[in-house]
Amino acid sequence: MNYATVDATVWPQGRMEVLSRSEVARLLDDSQGGLYPLLRRCALAVLNSGGFLDDGEELLQRYPKFRIQVAQNERGIRLELSSAPAVAFVDGRIIRGIGEHLFAVLRDIIYVGGELGGRRFDLETPQGITDAVFHILRNANLLRPLTEPNLVVCWGGHSISREEYDYTKLVGYQLGLRGLDICTGCGPGAMKGPMKGAAIGHAKQRIAGGRYLGLTEPGIIAAESPNPIVNDLVILPDIEKRLEAFVRLGHAIIVFPGGAGTAEEILYLLGILLHPDNAQIPFPLIFTGPAAAAEYFHQIHQFVGVTLGAAAQARYTIVIDDPEQAARLAQDGIRQVREFRAARDDAYYFNWLLRIAAEFQRPFQPTHANMRGLQLRRDQPPHQLAAALRRAFSGIVAGNVKDAGIRAVAKHGPYEIRGEAAVMEPMDALLRSFVAQHRMKLPGKTYVPCYRLVI
Repeated sequence: MNYATVDATVWPQGRMEVLSRSEVARLLDDSQGGLYPLLRRCALAVLNSGGFLDDGEELLQRYPKFRIQVAQNERGIRLELSSAPAVAFVDGRIIRGIGEHLFAVLRDIIYVGGELGGRRFDLETPQGITDAVFHILRNANLLRPLTEPNLVVCWGGHSISREEYDYTKLVGYQLGLRGLDICTGCGPGAMKGPMKGAAIGHAKQRIAGGRYLGLTEPGIIAAESPNPIVNDLVILPDIEKRLEAFVRLGHAIIVFPGGAGTAEEILYLLGILLHPDNAQIPFPLIFTGPAAAAEYFHQIHQFVGVTLGAAAQARYTIVIDDPEQAARLAQDGIRQVREFRAARDDAYYFNWLLRIAAEFQRPFQPTHANMRGLQLRRDQPPHQLAAALRRAFSGIVAGNVKDAGIRAVAKHGPYEIRGEAAVMEPMDALLRSFVAQHRMKLPGKTYVPCYRLVI
């Protein structure tokens, strides 16, 4: 199938207007280890905003001739695009929000490639990794020290039903009416709905500066192109730093129905909250969806109880078919967060007090060997089991939608995930329910499992 493309020139509009010659050279370096392949992949994902796609490899195949060049002139820089997705343009001009996302890509690739690649941060220590996340967010101007806590992180799947999507908009609307801002993974589905609803709520309350933050990473951005409502996009270098950015920035988290990626996020946060050092830290966590999603959350709740125990279940509240209640719980929880941080002189804009152990920060490469080597057994502290389970689900996400994971599974076959029956049997039941409910891939696509569970 042929997909409409255009050639165009794009100028920055108040973002990333100048680059040094060495930065331009690094961006256009197509050699092994150079930045150009990353730039091309992320730019293509941004330009595909609104595209109905959840396969990073397929996106690259759709637009094989796409190229991006960074040119300098007397007034700064410009981007020369060839064979770019036509969906990003109206009457030959790039949609302004997509143009902003395009220059956010430049900003983050340059910063991460220079600062992290230059070994400014000690990425072998938890403190060094947290410092790197802080500086990436600060460089993107996401840290606002003179504002009250009001940021709600919304997690959930890209492959959800229309009823579930509409429900995410209703919750977002209630959050917007209460003056709360939204942060999501920036893609479609449960990442787009809360932003759309909040935008209407903000408009009714005449809130002009509503924030709709989108956090992504290079491995997932092609499968979850940034939705056009996002007004601040940040590309973190890997999934672990992306997840840490969510919990450092957010003052409450709402989880909507999803699939393997949402399970990964839930396990990540529960694992952190189960660490003894975080026992007293308030962190509002609400699971919510329409009546049709009640069974989904029942299955999640059961899985958490069997694997991580009642202490993990006690860290969240489940709200079914009540958008107002979900928003009120988030608002009330944020008040507790404010009081807690004020009493301890902790920043409102970055959760420094939260202890994140190394097993949640260290990047996990979902190779076949690493997936086979996961320790999925219950004779370990719950927060460590949560870390191992998070990695297992991260690998499944890679095999489902990330281009590198898809290629690895195509070459070597499904990932093999081993563990004891007490963990693997409930995990199998949960994954089977995701497949049956079409939560692994977008509707209309036949799902072929990228994993095999072995007891």
